[in-house]
Amino acid sequence: MANYLARVELHDAKYEDYETLHEAMRQRGFVHAIVANDGKKYQLPTGTYVVEKTTATLEQAYNAAQAAAAETGKSSWVIVVDWTAARFSLPQV
Repeated sequence: MANYLARVELHDAKYEDYETLHEAMRQRGFVHAIVANDGKKYQLPTGTYVVEKTTATLEQAYNAAQAAAAETGKSSWVIVVDWTAARFSLPQV
């Protein structure tokens, strides 16, 4: 099982473009928040998503994020990384 973190930056995007991206990522199993060891949920920065405990490969996760970004009709930068631990300072949801 793997955990992936994806960062998608849309170029010349408006708020609505990121709303489209959020939904496209959600449909592919990515979420816009992270649950910490204390069980509390924290909001990730705009364009940042996680998909946890998946059997997908890194390549499949990348392709899913790339396809979600393409649904916005905007050019984009996409990076997906495999992670096992994180430290963060984020607002609680």
